[in-house]
Amino acid sequence: MLSYRHAFHAGNHADVLKHSVTIQLLRYLGQKETAYMVIDTHAGAGVYALDSNFASKNAEYETGIARLWDRDDLPEALAEYVQLIKDMNPSGKMRYYPGSPYCAEKKMREQDRLRLFELHPAEGKILEENFRKLEAHALAQGQRPSARGKRVMVQRADGFASLKAMLPPPSRRGLVLIDPPYEDKRDYSRVRDVLEEALLRFPTGTYAVWYPVLQRNESKQLPERLKRLGAKSWLNVTLSIHGPAPDGFGLHASGMFILNPPWTLEPMLREMMPYLVDVLGVDEEADFLLETGEA
Repeated sequence: MLSYRHAFHAGNHADVLKHSVTIQLLRYLGQKETAYMVIDTHAGAGVYALDSNFASKNAEYETGIARLWDRDDLPEALAEYVQLIKDMNPSGKMRYYPGSPYCAEKKMREQDRLRLFELHPAEGKILEENFRKLEAHALAQGQRPSARGKRVMVQRADGFASLKAMLPPPSRRGLVLIDPPYEDKRDYSRVRDVLEEALLRFPTGTYAVWYPVLQRNESKQLPERLKRLGAKSWLNVTLSIHGPAPDGFGLHASGMFILNPPWTLEPMLREMMPYLVDVLGVDEEADFLLETGEA
């Protein structure tokens, strides 16, 4: 199924959780001089215009980044996330929103590597174009090119099927981002299966899985299935901005499940999550869950 377009949801509350956590994972990896690799199995378009027909149709960014844009009391992790987005909007107007590929490219160093996979033909084409634009802009500014040579590679391919060949990365340091659309119920089992194999090939890697919190059984069961994979440690965090709709439709909550999380992530989330509930919450059922475990 290739109908999903993330532009409809760009900048919403789920993106706030996903990208703020991703930036902190990248920040931790960057503390050591040794190079690391980021592998994004479902990269999307990389950058989204919030005034496009897709994004403006439901204006989901109003439930997320728009509520943080002018805040002056952001916790440190959220301040770093919002600043990255403001840097790509130098006019001060909130026009563009970054996907995970853009966040990763901006946090990476010269020695680090980014591998992007996107199967959707339209999204994959836009992803390639966006990184060509980043490269051209960098060259025009006299900076290092963003997408030339070995540093960034974009492939129109199935990220699930392609991950095996990427592991382990040469430096034995890396972050794997897995963010399928979950339109196909088989995505839930594929997430679990691909992670089981990935952990055998690269057991010390950090794996970050975004998932929707829905009423369907597959969604409810996914975190429990991931806990049993045997990773050295895990962290599960969810954010709900309101109670589920009576008809079960609509995304009221989402989660990030991290295998082998850095030790810094839990205390950061304990500061950040109550703030997000307070600022993004719509009703009294807004809440968060944060749990950790070890093998």
